[in-house]
Amino acid sequence: MTKNTKLLNWVSEVAALCQPDNIHWCDGSQREADELCALMVKNGTFKPIPARPGSFWCRSHAGDVARVEDRTFICSQDKDDAGPTNNWCEPAEMKAKLHGLFKGAMKGRTLYVIPFSMGPIGSHIAHIGVELTDSPYVVVNMRIMTRIGAKVLTELGAHGAFVACLHSVGAPLAPGQTDVAWPCNPDHKYIVHFPEEHTIWSFGSGYGGNALLGKKCFSLRIASCMARDGGWLAEHMLILGLTNPQGQKIYIAAAFPSACGKTNLAMLTPTIPGWKAECIGDDIAWMKFHSDGRLYAINPEAGFFGVAPGTSLHSNPNAIHTVARNSIFTNVAFDEAKGDVWWEEMTAQSPAKLTSWLGEEWAPGTGKKAAHPNARYTAPAEQCPVIDPAWQDPNGVPISAILFGGRRPTTVPLVFEALSWQHGTFLGSQQSSETTAAQAGAVGVARRDPMAMLPFCGYHMGDYFAHWLKIGKTPGAKLPKIFYVNWFRKSADGRWLWPGFGENARVLKWIFERCAGTGKAVQTAIGWLPTPDALDISGLKVSNADLAELLSVDKAKWLAEIPAIREHFAKFGAKLPKGLVAELDALEKRLKA
Repeated sequence: MTKNTKLLNWVSEVAALCQPDNIHWCDGSQREADELCALMVKNGTFKPIPARPGSFWCRSHAGDVARVEDRTFICSQDKDDAGPTNNWCEPAEMKAKLHGLFKGAMKGRTLYVIPFSMGPIGSHIAHIGVELTDSPYVVVNMRIMTRIGAKVLTELGAHGAFVACLHSVGAPLAPGQTDVAWPCNPDHKYIVHFPEEHTIWSFGSGYGGNALLGKKCFSLRIASCMARDGGWLAEHMLILGLTNPQGQKIYIAAAFPSACGKTNLAMLTPTIPGWKAECIGDDIAWMKFHSDGRLYAINPEAGFFGVAPGTSLHSNPNAIHTVARNSIFTNVAFDEAKGDVWWEEMTAQSPAKLTSWLGEEWAPGTGKKAAHPNARYTAPAEQCPVIDPAWQDPNGVPISAILFGGRRPTTVPLVFEALSWQHGTFLGSQQSSETTAAQAGAVGVARRDPMAMLPFCGYHMGDYFAHWLKIGKTPGAKLPKIFYVNWFRKSADGRWLWPGFGENARVLKWIFERCAGTGKAVQTAIGWLPTPDALDISGLKVSNADLAELLSVDKAKWLAEIPAIREHFAKFGAKLPKGLVAELDALEKRLKA
């Protein structure tokens, strides 16, 4: 237990409101996890996976399968602080609504108290949260994704601050009522953030980031506000370590929109001899300045909550090896014959017969997906074959380079370096990916996702850009270099010009060399590009013509981008920093020169 009066009072208040049958303080032990998993097997929520020791298969309600952005709110005191990219509601009005929903919501259930640390316990970059939930599924997932239990309460102490996270599936049980395998309330979902109070209330959904409140809710939406106020960065970024054959090492952080290979890059296996890449994290980076003036980063998470479909031994062998045991699989398919899970693209050939994520018998040719497109695996980071030795270092790791990027078949080169921190912030602020046939709407439209934070910034994005610029002016700061990458450039006849995957290490090698001051580059209107001989393409089947295309800057196409960027910037109104407008004007001037 704890002597933290604020926490004890809050648990008592929530218990009085939600009326659970029992209260359980989570200690984070293996025994506790085993008991909860056994309970969920008995209830039909979990099914053991014989082929993967310590692992379980789970199917959600068909109406509870993903983040619900339209039901996600930033309830700042001032509507203007939420900005144009967030849903806003007046805090008192939302609290009244939520109190009505939470009243008696945990009847017939147990209230679990989950003390958790985002980051290594005791790290000066880490922060503590406490999630109150009526879902054992949330407990066992949070045990993988964060550090939970008694050690966190000890670190919190009697007077420590914490982010208060309240969650309920919104499905109270009447006396004698039989529970369902996946309780939720699909008609009433709310994921609500109160940034000034550092609190999160989530109701109705049991899935993913809606329920695992350390995930996007705390690590990005609330933490981005904490970072703004505290002079640090909370970002939607992977972190990897890159070591050259001489044993020199740098750390890189990278922010990409969805479907741009973020997890694949985080767990990269380099194809060039002598180079080694290691993973610190695949999704979140918290960065604070140290006394040496450099930004040091931690991965605040302790696990991977990855999209399963598309993950294979070809696309990401290290992810496949990571989920070999002690993992939870939600909304994938089950192969009874092999006693294993399966999802699209996991193997070249589909099994002849499966149980789909809907619980239906499935066979190739049915026209339905065996796994839901947003099916997930939850796996401990320590199981990753290329986990970095420093991934739990409480001091964090020094960041030498920050990468932005997107899926752009044309216009954007394979890689280029920003001219300055302000120019790099500009590049991140207009980061984009083109839509594909797999997405609703017009094909080939550049969708802007600044710093990959569009759904996750907990305050006005204009102020967020200003915070980035302010970080760049920190006295004595030795800032990372900023780069922009695009693995997805295509030829005029639709061929991929770059092989991607492990070959992306060749781009990282040039970035490493630029950080070391040895990489050759030529200055262009958009930034510093590798000279034709600067990229190591030894043993790679990329023609000189394709390489020239990958590193080309078509001024006409870039000029055509300018009006779209201005339209994008206009959304942020008077809060858009003048420095970003100046960078856009300067880019246009250089392109016309």
